[in-house]
Amino acid sequence: MRSLTEKKVVLASHNAGKLREIAALLLPYGIEVVSAGELGLEEPAETEDTFAGNARIKAHFAAKASGLPALSDDSGLSVEALNGAPGVYTADWAETPNGRDFPMAMKKVWDMLEADGAPHPRSAAFNCTLCLAWPDGHDEIFAGKVDGTLSWPMRGELGFGFDPIFTPNGEFETFGEMDPAKKNNMSHRANAFAKFKSILETSV
Repeated sequence: MRSLTEKKVVLASHNAGKLREIAALLLPYGIEVVSAGELGLEEPAETEDTFAGNARIKAHFAAKASGLPALSDDSGLSVEALNGAPGVYTADWAETPNGRDFPMAMKKVWDMLEADGAPHPRSAAFNCTLCLAWPDGHDEIFAGKVDGTLSWPMRGELGFGFDPIFTPNGEFETFGEMDPAKKNNMSHRANAFAKFKSILETSV
């Protein structure tokens, strides 16, 4: 496994929420994070049907375009009663002609559960796959997951995406209500980063 020795990486995302979380997670290691959006990089088409496949597309595109190591995060919500949907298409469910509308997407998920008469508790999981790619084409993959349940109405404004309807198992707050520092210690992204740390230890 290759270690990350560089002190600057590109986050292969235009998502401000992801940038805040990932920059906070890498801060203790002295690694500067710049987003693909800040560099004016385009977003490549995500044509794979797995989190790892799409993570690789984004990381390799950003690494080649920037000449720096690039970290991508492909994540999504998988709902048990919806056969794992929206899954890798989580962000697509929020797309509108005017940008992403996650309150609309959350209502869509809940309405589908109601229409199907899905029993409670309504189990779901957040999945995260990180890909760190270098300009020379090498990459490393790290996957994380957190299980929980969905509830309605939406609660909290501290998270992003589907956070306001997701409560991790063993907790009473949704990710949307939870203090960001607490969420960063237990989220799907945190679980993936716990594995990612193995290539950071030698660079501290």
